[in-house]
Amino acid sequence: MKRNHLQYLKIALALVFCAWAAFPFYWAIVTSLKPRLETFTVSYLSIPFLQFTPTLSNWAEELQVDKTRLGLFNSTIVATCSTVLALGLGTPAGYALARFRFRRIKNKDILIWFLSQRVLPPVVIAIPFFLMMKTAGLLDTRLALILAYTTFNLPFAIVIMRQIFMEFPEELEEAALVDGYGRWGVFLKIALPLSTPALISTGIICFSFAWNEFLFAMVLSSRDAITMPVVIAGAEDSRGVQFWYVATRALIAMIIPVLLALCAQRFIVRGMTFGAVRE
Repeated sequence: MKRNHLQYLKIALALVFCAWAAFPFYWAIVTSLKPRLETFTVSYLSIPFLQFTPTLSNWAEELQVDKTRLGLFNSTIVATCSTVLALGLGTPAGYALARFRFRRIKNKDILIWFLSQRVLPPVVIAIPFFLMMKTAGLLDTRLALILAYTTFNLPFAIVIMRQIFMEFPEELEEAALVDGYGRWGVFLKIALPLSTPALISTGIICFSFAWNEFLFAMVLSSRDAITMPVVIAGAEDSRGVQFWYVATRALIAMIIPVLLALCAQRFIVRGMTFGAVRE
């Protein structure tokens, strides 16, 4: 009997936590469907069709705004390019740290240095990045954001991919070396195909980091290179925060990451559980 009560308590707590986590999404959906005049007059749960009549006018108007479409386009380009660069540079570097030993600098010291770059507060280097981009004439360009996001995601890609390659049995690579493959051949023909699930899951995480980044998008862009987080934060005027625009823009910004995660779901699960079970 006590065990059944404990089980019911766990289920109740799980439902409470799920409702707590899902409420912001519910609020965004409901607010985006409310008529503007009823945003502040309809309270409590704001149940559609019961407390108000849903409308798609906010979505129709927002999708016609040039600023929103520009932010969505910039976020897609910047997040995709920075993810490709981070994986393209971080995967060979992670493989090198997993398989080679450096004489003057220990692999452990290199790894700690990369980790320190990932945990460094971004605000610390915001001004240096701004000055460098200003000197290079790259302010308010997508290239500036791509370089910045690649810098932040590169240590993450290196650390994760190094750990993935450490899980691979070296006998497979040694057999390939005996068959006449060089190191690049072993990396491209053996290690890289085996690491595809982890590579995709790492890429999705890097993509989400770049997609959601706000500080450097605010510092390095002003008009032409603004991203969706900046567009969402700009839903304010002299009358206060326009919540219907905030909700609609937030949902628009979620569409691409959610679709990407759903399409690559099986790769994410395989990548995150890689090496968890050993014989």
